[in-house]
Amino acid sequence: MTQPIFLIGPRGCGKTTVGLELARLCQSQFVDTDHWLQTHAGKSIAEIVEQEGWESFRARETATLEAVTAASGIIATGGGIILSPYNRQFMREKGIVIYLSAPVPVLVERLEASPEEGQRPTLTGKPIGEEVSAVLAERDALYREAAHHIVDASLTPAQVVQHIVRVLDLACAS
Repeated sequence: MTQPIFLIGPRGCGKTTVGLELARLCQSQFVDTDHWLQTHAGKSIAEIVEQEGWESFRARETATLEAVTAASGIIATGGGIILSPYNRQFMREKGIVIYLSAPVPVLVERLEASPEEGQRPTLTGKPIGEEVSAVLAERDALYREAAHHIVDASLTPAQVVQHIVRVLDLACAS
């Protein structure tokens, strides 16, 4: 594996969980752009958005994407990274983009099971089910535009990882 693999998709699709397991299996470096950004900023995404606004956060997100992109890495991105045409093009040109696609009920169930209170600002101010549905309706076409491959993320993380290994013909341990 010589190109980075970018995992994209909405909140709750499993980018971090799948990315960690894929990196372990393939003995690659793993980076979560949201975690990296928060560590380097010294504050949560919610704090950045509250103090600086969405535009500033999105600029930081792009700078983070550029900073963490390295050969042979697995990169889990924030759900909104695809809102920028620059980011979509950057990922497609610099690596392999995998869209972890899951239906709204699966995403809602996962988000309700593992809420990240205080880290993630609401995107719409609506209840979680309505927000996930609205955000996915807005972003699905952008995820698809950015992706080289689309994987069913409603499967278990292990099944998703095995699907990615097969699709990309990666030489990883099993």
